[in-house]
Amino acid sequence: MTQVFVSDNKLVIEMQGWDKLWALKSRLEIPIEHIKAVRADPEIAKRGRRGIRMLGTYVPGVITAGSFRQDGDRIFWNVHRPENVIVIELHDEPYAKLIIEVLEPAVTVATIHNTLSARAA
Repeated sequence: MTQVFVSDNKLVIEMQGWDKLWALKSRLEIPIEHIKAVRADPEIAKRGRRGIRMLGTYVPGVITAGSFRQDGDRIFWNVHRPENVIVIELHDEPYAKLIIEVLEPAVTVATIHNTLSARAA
């Protein structure tokens, strides 16, 4: 599971508990202006295609965590339960996408959308 919040014009993603070990990462900080899109997407985690695991953990049906390469892009995953997945698309960052599990996908997506809207205004 990941905790997501906004601090100092950055989206902060913190891995919780053992996920720090499985993902080989404890925290990501993304400038708000580098977010292209965000959406809840449980289907992306249900599909079998993850790409090539670079660093991290993959146990089918249990956990996908860490860095993967897919279609030439680097993607960060931290997912146990597909029904709680959001996808954050990025530009000008090492990762093209963050595919992460959050406690409340709709609330997290709305919070990020609101932050992006406020920044654009």
